[in-house]
Amino acid sequence: MQSARGKTKEWVLEYETTSKRGPEPLMGWTSSGDTLNQVKLYFDTKQAAIAFAQKNGMTYSVAKVRERKVKPRNYGDNFRYIPPSEERA
Repeated sequence: MQSARGKTKEWVLEYETTSKRGPEPLMGWTSSGDTLNQVKLYFDTKQAAIAFAQKNGMTYSVAKVRERKVKPRNYGDNFRYIPPSEERA
């Protein structure tokens, strides 16, 4: 599995759910009476997303961007022998 950063440069506007989600009786899928939870709007910049929300009279919140912590690793480290006295916790 690879953890790429593809399509992470876009800003997404999502509507909050207003109705409760629950299992659908026939198939057991998750269903909701609210169709707005299926709508996602993508923007190239944060300013464009905010401008759209303000233009349409929406209240909005912006989630903080998490900084990615990359630990440099080597494939060979998966098979490296660590003596019992030096074991990591």
